[in-house]
Amino acid sequence: MSLRPYLATRPLASRFMTNSPMSTNPPAKAAYEVVDFADIPSVQCPCGDARRGFADVADFPGTVHVTDISVQAKRHYHKRLTETYYFLECEPNAQMEIDDHVFPVRPGMCVMIRPGARHRALGKMKVLILVLPKFDPADEWFD
Repeated sequence: MSLRPYLATRPLASRFMTNSPMSTNPPAKAAYEVVDFADIPSVQCPCGDARRGFADVADFPGTVHVTDISVQAKRHYHKRLTETYYFLECEPNAQMEIDDHVFPVRPGMCVMIRPGARHRALGKMKVLILVLPKFDPADEWFD
């Protein structure tokens, strides 16, 4: 859910960036989008609970997710999507499994997962995930 109603109530100076400080006409569309993940309902996913931002922004090529990973996420893969996990919080002994490789992860680490790679998180953690192109639930596959 984007904050378009919120942005509509903001003064023009805080909504738009223009090339000319003297411009009185706003551009055709806002120069930025804002998402407050606290306002996005979570959805169940193979990893746990995800909040997916920018899904409704047509000119943004992907989606950004904040996901609370359950202890044992389901191993899955995507045929088209590339996912980049940035680890925000990890309980001790948190790990990622990608194909047949298991490795420890900790806050501040980042891993890019290409299409076709079977993957899952092991242990409880919170991750920021950049998905390119836009997330499509029809592109979640299980063996």
